Amino acid sequence: MEVRAVTRYVRIAPSKGMDFSRVIQGKPYAEALAIAEISPRKAAKLFAKTLKCAKAAAAESGMNEASLMVKTAVADPGPMLKRFRPKARGMAGRIRKRMSHFTVVLTDD
Repeated sequence: MEVRAVTRYVRIAPSKGMDFSRVIQGKPYAEALAIAEISPRKAAKLFAKTLKCAKAAAAESGMNEASLMVKTAVADPGPMLKRFRPKARGMAGRIRKRMSHFTVVLTDD
């Protein structure tokens, strides 16, 4: 059985989120949460929040909490905030503030 948790509109670039998601993918829940809480990266704290939400959903659906594994952890791109900064000779430079959607799938297989 699988349980999925999604955290949407997180203000971090998807590439930074994917770097951390590769670390926790395929690990047991307890080990993945320990890695996420120890790591100093912003993406780690956000993935820890999503992992806890997925575990709560697993407990709600009656899954065996001792055998939970992280099947997939993904940081998909979300919408972009587009801003402009003044540049030389009257030009404008584009600034893209990226957002992500974090998805964690836990399984008890």
